[in-house]
Amino acid sequence: MTDVGFAHGPQPVPMWSPELRRGLSRILVLTALLVTGLAAAAPAQAADNLVQNPSLEASTSGFPTCWEKSGYGEHTFSIGTTTDAHTGNVASKVTISGYTSGDRKVMMLKNATCAPKVTQGRQYDLSVWYKSTTVAAALTLFRHDASAGWQYWTDLATLAATDAYKQKTVRTPPLPAGTDQIIWGVSLYGPGTLITDDYSMADATALPPTPTCTDGVACTKGRWQVMPYQSAVRGIHAVVLHNGKVLLVAGSGNSTTEFRAGTFRTAVYDPANGSFTNVNTPEDLFCAGHVQLKDGRVLVMGGNKDYPTPDGSVGFKGLRSSYIFDPATNKYTKINNMQAGHWYPSATIMGNGDVISLGGLGEDAKGTAFTEYFKSSENRWLAWNEVKQSWKWWGLYPTMVLMQDGRLFYTGSHTFGAGLPGTGASIYDYASGSITDVPGLQDKDYRDQSMSVLLPPAQDQRVLTLGGGNGHTNVDAGRLTDIIDLKAASPKYVAGPPIPQGTLTGGAAQSSKQGKMYVSAVLLPDGTVFETGGALHNRADPVFEASIFDPISNTFRPRMATDPVPRSYHSSAFLLPDGRVMAIGENPGNGTFDNRISVYSPPYLFQGARPQITSVAATNWGYGSTQQITVNSPVVRASLIRPAAVTHSSDPNQRFVELPMTVSGNNIGLNVTSNPNIAPPGWYMLFVHGANGVPSIAKWVKLG
Repeated sequence: MTDVGFAHGPQPVPMWSPELRRGLSRILVLTALLVTGLAAAAPAQAADNLVQNPSLEASTSGFPTCWEKSGYGEHTFSIGTTTDAHTGNVASKVTISGYTSGDRKVMMLKNATCAPKVTQGRQYDLSVWYKSTTVAAALTLFRHDASAGWQYWTDLATLAATDAYKQKTVRTPPLPAGTDQIIWGVSLYGPGTLITDDYSMADATALPPTPTCTDGVACTKGRWQVMPYQSAVRGIHAVVLHNGKVLLVAGSGNSTTEFRAGTFRTAVYDPANGSFTNVNTPEDLFCAGHVQLKDGRVLVMGGNKDYPTPDGSVGFKGLRSSYIFDPATNKYTKINNMQAGHWYPSATIMGNGDVISLGGLGEDAKGTAFTEYFKSSENRWLAWNEVKQSWKWWGLYPTMVLMQDGRLFYTGSHTFGAGLPGTGASIYDYASGSITDVPGLQDKDYRDQSMSVLLPPAQDQRVLTLGGGNGHTNVDAGRLTDIIDLKAASPKYVAGPPIPQGTLTGGAAQSSKQGKMYVSAVLLPDGTVFETGGALHNRADPVFEASIFDPISNTFRPRMATDPVPRSYHSSAFLLPDGRVMAIGENPGNGTFDNRISVYSPPYLFQGARPQITSVAATNWGYGSTQQITVNSPVVRASLIRPAAVTHSSDPNQRFVELPMTVSGNNIGLNVTSNPNIAPPGWYMLFVHGANGVPSIAKWVKLG
């Protein structure tokens, strides 16, 4: 049995494409005459409850006023009312049996009268009383954008099964830009029965305290500190470990002398005390791929088998080797080889904890078209005949971002030369093998060593791509940015605001068209993106500029403090658990390497006292669960940030996952997404922040 209505957003349903699901998820809008009648019938209520007919007592045509039967998919269902109410005489009742796909729910009507009016950037407490025979129930939100219309927003929380009425209260994230109304309800997306009653919605936005900053410059621009020591190795690759230390991998460090001598280097850096621990490095992991596995170990794939010949007739060659680094022992362990060599491969963790790696150069110095698949449960790379091959070469360090439906988005960010044929960006479905071009990426052949990030929060499924140039033609790098909404029926890039202008070495101002490649973009715990570093040309002309991008307003805050150390080729910046940003690397064309370490304190660290997470009830978190923490002062937001594994302006697994809160004084319930594609399994940094935007120091938790 099927019906048409709003889809339960992130619940994976492989047999339905996102486009089809969105097409099926449109509620029929009542006529203007009927809306007028409903408005007249809407009952009076407390001024602070924004829900119309919250107890479902008023009815029109036999169903509660301002509410509608909604859903989609293949199953048998019934939606109606029951006298088994929490208060009054009426509650809603949804039953599903014979389930194959989809969901059913009672949802607020999406019209001017019934849908609560809201203000972008504010937060609201949503509450409902319910009974449920199943855990397959989630509080689901849709939002109205003034320009784009109605669209699925997020699932705030999964509800526990209960045979007695239970109240669920959850706070929304700050409302995205352009949002003027929301509707919500409880989705039933499996066999069972769900009863709901007594809905409420109230503005819970906290006013920020009076600023207490005594350093006006740092309050607005932040501050850099160059450490009084240097890195023990060339930091080509950086991975933030779940013990708070940083894995710095050099391999041969782009030095043929070190390569010929068989001198390969790795060190573990402790930001707490400035110490370095050398790690025995078995092969040249220079320009390998890397990703954290769900247990916190680091999978390293490929690297450098050989440098180019002196006459340039043969280029770099890729290794087939692969290793796992264990932070508990500071040792590499070799696992089975990949199918082919890979120098500059991608590495993306999937929702099931497996890893897909694409692109790079093979053992013959030519492009590798093999898809590599690491089976986490078996701790091995699958053989070629066990992997679904697309036989496509994806370039060097292609940025592949995991989407909420399990597909991969190739953002168009890559390394060396021009972009791929076609539009320069695409969506890759590993399960079906399909590759679909995505339009809109500006100057696709000049996005060499641009950087792409999944914007906060990950639930919004928006990607920002910024900067880039072309290392072969060596034209001036650009200021272009592009933004895409992957939830759209037909995703396409739209132009974003240009990167703010900076200065070149010696203080010369950039022209209005000059930008930078080798750019770094770091997700911050306040939900913004810090953009720093880069150069105007290939391995030359560092650009001194830094800014903060706000995903709510889609604007840059320019003229942040700039790193006094030039950061171009082989440089990286990444978030530390204390909310600061660490920057390493600089490898100019003359072959030298700057081993100085810089640390940036963003403006929020000068805005007042930091909230503290005083306890975390459990460190192992399950999907769809509610996790309890305590804090020492009021907080307005909580998030999980996946730790960095970054090189060459590439960290496709970087993501900020919103944790909608249930607040009771200093006791906070954090509602974890039920979709592992939103937050792949592994260790995360847990942050909270107060109304003044100041984040806590992170606690480490393990998801999945």
